[in-house]
Amino acid sequence: MAFHSRLIAICTFLAGSVTAQVDYSQYVNVLIGSEGPYPGQAFGGGDIFVGGAVPFGVAKVGIDTHEDNVTLSTLNGGYTPQGRVTAISMMHESGTGGPPKYGVVAQMPLTTIEAPVNILDNSTYWQRRVGNDTARVGYFRTELESGVSVELSGARHSGIMQYTYPQGSEKHVLVDVSHYLPDEKGGSAVQVFLGGQIELQPGGKVYTGYGTWGGGWNEGAPFTVFFCGEFEEAPDQAQTFRGRNTDPMQRYHTFSNEPYRQAMYGNLTEASGPLNDRIGAVFTWSNTSRTTVRSRVGISFISADKACAFKNAEITSWDVKVTAQAAIDEWNANVFSKIQVPTDASQNRTNLVLLYSSLYFMHLMPSDRTGENPLWQSAEPSWDDFYTAWDIFRCTTTLYQILQPSYYESMIRALIDIWRWEGYMPDGRSGNYNGLVQGGSNSDNILADAYVRGLRGEVNWTAGYQAMLKDAEVQPYNTFSFTDPSASVKEGRGALNDWIPLGYVSSDRSTRAVSRTVEYALNDFALAQVAKDLAPGDVVKYMNRSAQWQNLWAHNFTSLNFTGVLAPRLANGTFNLTNYNPALCGGCEWQDISYEATPFEYSFTIPHDMQTLIDFMGGEQAFEERLDYIFQPNTSQQNLGANGAAINTIMNIGNEPDFATPYEYHYINKQAKSVERTRQLANTYFHDAPFGVPGNSDAGALNSWLIWQMLGLYPVVTQTTILIGSPWFSDINMTVNGNRTLRITATGLDNANGYYVQSVNVNGQPWTKNWLDHVDVMVEGGSIEFELGSEMTAWATGEVPPSPGHLVL
Repeated sequence: MAFHSRLIAICTFLAGSVTAQVDYSQYVNVLIGSEGPYPGQAFGGGDIFVGGAVPFGVAKVGIDTHEDNVTLSTLNGGYTPQGRVTAISMMHESGTGGPPKYGVVAQMPLTTIEAPVNILDNSTYWQRRVGNDTARVGYFRTELESGVSVELSGARHSGIMQYTYPQGSEKHVLVDVSHYLPDEKGGSAVQVFLGGQIELQPGGKVYTGYGTWGGGWNEGAPFTVFFCGEFEEAPDQAQTFRGRNTDPMQRYHTFSNEPYRQAMYGNLTEASGPLNDRIGAVFTWSNTSRTTVRSRVGISFISADKACAFKNAEITSWDVKVTAQAAIDEWNANVFSKIQVPTDASQNRTNLVLLYSSLYFMHLMPSDRTGENPLWQSAEPSWDDFYTAWDIFRCTTTLYQILQPSYYESMIRALIDIWRWEGYMPDGRSGNYNGLVQGGSNSDNILADAYVRGLRGEVNWTAGYQAMLKDAEVQPYNTFSFTDPSASVKEGRGALNDWIPLGYVSSDRSTRAVSRTVEYALNDFALAQVAKDLAPGDVVKYMNRSAQWQNLWAHNFTSLNFTGVLAPRLANGTFNLTNYNPALCGGCEWQDISYEATPFEYSFTIPHDMQTLIDFMGGEQAFEERLDYIFQPNTSQQNLGANGAAINTIMNIGNEPDFATPYEYHYINKQAKSVERTRQLANTYFHDAPFGVPGNSDAGALNSWLIWQMLGLYPVVTQTTILIGSPWFSDINMTVNGNRTLRITATGLDNANGYYVQSVNVNGQPWTKNWLDHVDVMVEGGSIEFELGSEMTAWATGEVPPSPGHLVL
């Protein structure tokens, strides 16, 4: 064993020395997930951000666009493939659905400010694009129909823009403080501009100010962003403006409630303007021989001075390509090089692009705001844009812990600090405000997964467990949201008034009864895992509560020729089975029976107690038959829109509840079928193309599912179990736990036909289980050696993965 470990270390060092200079960014297609779903297109609509950014950066610099057809509009990332450019702004989310957030601190290059242009009406100066956009890691370029070309890049809290105007044209830059990403469809969760200010500094090159916005998908409270912009060359003219919003669409909302304005902000100065005004400045250069205008902008949640400091420290050259190269260097060093695979000419380039693009997208969010918390002073790190824990707890955060342990420890500490100061950890959080909660209190799952996998460092786990207890025991106040007025959607568990006394979430008193029952059960299992060390007296209580999903199991109800399924139950204890079809969930939205998946799908989503689930479904053969059925074409009865368009099976990899389902053959020791099903899903729905993900990428959640698939592994959340799949590369070097190496090799690999496992060695020893424990390879590193072939063999003869929550009520 010692010799074997030394040999692996030597091989790893040699491999690393060969590949250290590889620019992995060349294998990143930053446009995967930027399109669709369009009529006639099978899938897409990843809603991803396109522009300049660094890993977990605060600034995400990119264009904002308007689509004429609102059904095609995927505005959360700002970018749409054919939309008209409305601005270049400093902040964006990535991969998220629902009403937009951010798109703030904006500029727009103009070649005229005369009629028909009206700087108070965005629709009079937005621009179509001509030709093809250029987009790569750290860099974006487009050309507007006015003839202006736009180039940009981004750093951690800042960005740089270069505008090249047609020879002889006027050169103006509009800074619209009141700009943000609107929701083209309107509704109760639109953003709103609440006020701001812009000041021109002596010399004319620098402008500073702030803007305050509220609302957006998470129904957020007002947040303020300070900015500091600078031009390379002082303009010949600069003029601030304010005026009544004249945009005729319900795109831009400006707050005019005077009592509210007075309460929030007091008497604003003339320079700030009333809150129903648009505010900004126009900068003009009259030198006709010079065609290029360059600008760099810093942002801060603390002050304009700090925004200026970020700008000066992070954007050190007026050459956009210098900032772009710095971003590439950071991505290579801190992200892409964590997983190294062969990149020679014999490799499948599509697979390389899928791997490194997926790594890119899962590192765009959340945002590391350490040192930028405007709400309280704390020695703890600060993170924002958890959008949302519901999406990323299933397999993304485990990958953070493995690949980015320092960042991840910082995230965990930030989640706990939010509880410490605001009372609850977030499920969703953006703009320094908790919201929304789609199901359970899933920060609990994130903390438990980190704890059982050994994360300690400077995390105060006593406080962490207290934060989890708050979620488990204290019902949050009702926020009376239009999204769901029945209970809080801001934070915590809004249906504890059912869960604690009834042992389930009832369908007559609460919404999302089936999905929240399933999620609350896993949340309580998460508490029990941490309590084993920190509060042993709580273990039995929360283990019992983790089994309460069984209280919604209708043992004698038959659907689609399968008996036993999760079903709605009234508060009086009776099942509500009249006209019940578990293959449907209404709109699968906030006020429906289950969220983003049908009860038939949620009936497979019990990762902590697969043994009981298999028994409830009638044993291993019946379980396998039901699992087979959900992969059959034309079995889906539910229209799930963007996150399910053209997926005509009940199994829907476009939505997170189904992420682990195709691996569940492991629990009946048929690992080859898990490989078959997951490969089928990956090859069908993930592509090196603008429509290349099956729905919203959800802050990189879908991308991280694909990464695990390509590694030949898959984690079971809140446990130390890692399921063994089949790798897509013959040689994988992973940096794990900071500075350890996991080497994964595969002989006999043929991604077209020869990818079934024939045998496995782990750390030099023959392996007969279809799963690993985290400590086997992810703490000190190690090796996994696959022998692959075209035959589906029963190589795994050892015990099946554990069901640590096994308990029959």
